[in-house]
Amino acid sequence: MTNSIFEPGMLVRMDSQLGWGTGQIQSVIGEKVTVNFENQGKLVLNTDKVELSLVFLDE
Repeated sequence: MTNSIFEPGMLVRMDSQLGWGTGQIQSVIGEKVTVNFENQGKLVLNTDKVELSLVFLDE
């Protein structure tokens, strides 16, 4: 998934690490995305190496 769709504030999950919970994107710089996950804390991820899925909340 290309990182061009990611923006700060969006909610994501990493399907290979579901135990981390939902994360909120803090910043996007090139292919590096900083995400603050519920159960794992803040991580800098390379979107060329990992796949993040957008999380949509029911309104």
